[in-house]
Amino acid sequence: MKKGYNRRGFLKNLSLATGGVLTGSALAQQASAAYIEQIRRENDQEKKRYTANDNINIALIGAGGMGTSDTTTALKVPGVKVVAVCDLYDGRLNEAKKKWGNELFTTKHYKDILSRPDIDAVIIGTPDHWHKQISVDAMAAGKHVYCEKPMVHSVEEGPAVIAAQKKYGKVFQVGSQGLASLGNEKARELLKEGAIGKLNYAEGFWARRAPVEVWQYPIPDDASEKTVDWDTYVSNTTKRPFDKMRFFRWRNYRDYGTGMAGDLFVHLFSSLHFITGSVGPDHVYATGGLRFWNDGREVPDVLLGTFDYAENAGLPGFNLSLRCNFVDGTSGTTYLRLIGSEGAMDVEWDRITVRRNKSFESNDPFMLAQMAKAGKGLDNRKKMLPPETFVYQAEEGYKGAHYDHFNNFFNAIRNNSTVVEDAVFGYRAAAPALICNDSYFSHKPIQWDPVNMKVIG
Repeated sequence: MKKGYNRRGFLKNLSLATGGVLTGSALAQQASAAYIEQIRRENDQEKKRYTANDNINIALIGAGGMGTSDTTTALKVPGVKVVAVCDLYDGRLNEAKKKWGNELFTTKHYKDILSRPDIDAVIIGTPDHWHKQISVDAMAAGKHVYCEKPMVHSVEEGPAVIAAQKKYGKVFQVGSQGLASLGNEKARELLKEGAIGKLNYAEGFWARRAPVEVWQYPIPDDASEKTVDWDTYVSNTTKRPFDKMRFFRWRNYRDYGTGMAGDLFVHLFSSLHFITGSVGPDHVYATGGLRFWNDGREVPDVLLGTFDYAENAGLPGFNLSLRCNFVDGTSGTTYLRLIGSEGAMDVEWDRITVRRNKSFESNDPFMLAQMAKAGKGLDNRKKMLPPETFVYQAEEGYKGAHYDHFNNFFNAIRNNSTVVEDAVFGYRAAAPALICNDSYFSHKPIQWDPVNMKVIG
């Protein structure tokens, strides 16, 4: 933990009722491995040991909503400076200079970023179909990487990112920021202490309805082939004529996004795996449909996923159910619930609610009468009562999971240490989410080997 930063902990209460992609031209994307290796060697010559007073210079690749939010949060960590931004849309580059200064270096070619020796780390906020290639190229060029979730666009891409992190030894962290929350850390501690007994089931839910929340992102008035580098955008996928919907509302289309599972389920997998120590399910089945948002999207707006977690390395086997509904604006936004033999636990980023089972001898008149008719005694008859409820709330002044996630990332860079959500952890969270999509579109269950990280069959 960085000196001077008090992350703060929990207070406990007891109650009974309580996209834009930023990449280069198509030609630049095909640059040889030798070119990347040359960049790495040049950057290595500039390598330094970080001290408490050194700035870590970062660059943003993909300055859409999430990338910009990531950078804004990263800059709240002391000793971090943004020096460059890459995006394929002119408007975002202009906005970046307004936000972070006219001296900011801007480009539409991500390898311009990687070739700069003054850049220590990159934030990758591009659409999903560019995550793998930019991550691999950035680590090969000697950069530390913070890559937005999901780590990859398809299950097949995961091993390449893992191999690059291992080969180049850079800090690589996936941006499922909730993983770093006080809520997850407290839930992990409580589960280990037996607060809910033996885990047997977990469930998670997301509900959204507002247009921006369900990926109907605003499209700028000046969006055109003159302001957008469309050729680069589609250079690693299906070639199509310019389509501003596919560029600015990319999550709706399979060539660029990963649907509800890749956007939202992956958060829940990350948290669940951190809390339980699990490495992933071995059986995945998904169903759902396009029920409301008939705006040309290719992915469902209601998705249900079921997952079997086998007993592994001393961890109990359990079942998981995840749901996402873009039609429901009434049921809150998200939760992750863990259910055990002695209680249940609702996990939020800054709050944990534990409900423990409670029972005592029944004095219910109806039950007494029914048992008397049956000629049975009631001496040992029990009944379930409202559970005892324990609430753990983050202390005032907690800076939040997003800040903590970046703080962990930069501390690992400064201390030459590791992070939790590295390429292996990130892949084990992304893979079952992506397999959800494969199951949904193929209408069949899929088996996954979470230890060896391979699809079976």
